[in-house]
Amino acid sequence: EGRRTMLRVALLAACAISAAEAFTGPMGMFQRPVLSKAVSSGRAMPLKVSGPARTSVLGLKAAATETKFAKLPASVKPGVVTGQALVDLLDYAKESGFAIPGVNIVGSNSINACMEAAAKYGGPIMVTFSKGGGQFIAGKTVDNDKDQASIAGAVAGALHVRAVAKLYGIPVILHTDHCQKAWLPWIDGLMEENEKYFKEHGEPLFSSHMLDLSEESLEENVAICKDYLERFAKCNVLLEMELGVTGGEEDGVDNTDVDSSRLYTQPEEVWYTYQELSQVPNGQFTVAASFGNVHGVYAPGNVDLQPVILHNTQKYIQEKLGTDETKPVKFVFHGGSGSSIEDIRYAIEGGVIKMNIDTDTQWAFWDGVRGYESKYHDFLQGQIGNPEGETKPNKKYYDPRMMLRAGEEEMAARLVKAAEDLKCVDVL
Repeated sequence: EGRRTMLRVALLAACAISAAEAFTGPMGMFQRPVLSKAVSSGRAMPLKVSGPARTSVLGLKAAATETKFAKLPASVKPGVVTGQALVDLLDYAKESGFAIPGVNIVGSNSINACMEAAAKYGGPIMVTFSKGGGQFIAGKTVDNDKDQASIAGAVAGALHVRAVAKLYGIPVILHTDHCQKAWLPWIDGLMEENEKYFKEHGEPLFSSHMLDLSEESLEENVAICKDYLERFAKCNVLLEMELGVTGGEEDGVDNTDVDSSRLYTQPEEVWYTYQELSQVPNGQFTVAASFGNVHGVYAPGNVDLQPVILHNTQKYIQEKLGTDETKPVKFVFHGGSGSSIEDIRYAIEGGVIKMNIDTDTQWAFWDGVRGYESKYHDFLQGQIGNPEGETKPNKKYYDPRMMLRAGEEEMAARLVKAAEDLKCVDVL
């Protein structure tokens, strides 16, 4: 009976501490609670607990404290980051001068490679689902006439990330990639999932979505983005939008023959966008401004990146706002594969907080699988028989997990290198 009483006291003490710490006033940006003055100033009545019960309470508080990162804002915890915590993370990246790798994935293997890499380099990661990637996760034979496979696959992948991300001890941003005007029903379906998840958990399923309406006029692009941002803001989803065009081809979007002038965004276009989107209450957004970006990898000299455009744009908007903030816009860098370190670093100095990576990681995964086959070629020619003997079984060599793991390892290694280029190492 004495032991039961002691445990009951410990439980009541833990509840009292949690209640005091969770006591909130009005809702702040992204519907985050604002602590009351009494709580924030430490005037909450102390609760005296002694003996084993006190030890239990302190253990609970210590476990909660251990989830915080030493360098990142206190709102950022291991696992999927959304809402104000996401804004805090991106602002911290901009202020600290690093960018987060944004990686296109096609299944649990590439998802896990992303998180493995982030745990190794000691920084955040953005796991990105494309419309085609979502369909691939659901299964290529599934009917997708109304984007149902693309929606279901992306949701399944997001739930996988949420189930395991904390195990890697790193912050993960759940994002979706290019969505052109004809594909907006895909985002509509994902937003329905976000809204359902928000009602149940108080946060969206995904952290952010990207709308690529760069093929439309500037006015229509921004107007549609503004409409969607109003919906996004209600459940704390961040918007990434594109100005100008990213050249090359990716996931069914082919801009290889686009007019080169459209590869370079003008400061006035970003300022117009900034003004319009800033009118949305609770709205948060990033801008993929074009500065010569091209999807894919090309021979040196074939791509003319001009990250100075970002610097000029920041200065232009700073002057328009009359602010001391030297980088008022959070930019993202599309078509990053194959870029020089010098261009990458200069873009980060101009306010880039995330760089997309796809082509390089696709090659890395394939190179891992190719290397595995080459190394064990003689053990992969039949189920029975190899250089060790005619009756020796080869099951442990053709087990799909073996080659897939080789792909994961190479992809993770390539992402560690990318994080080094982006100065995203040891930032937790």
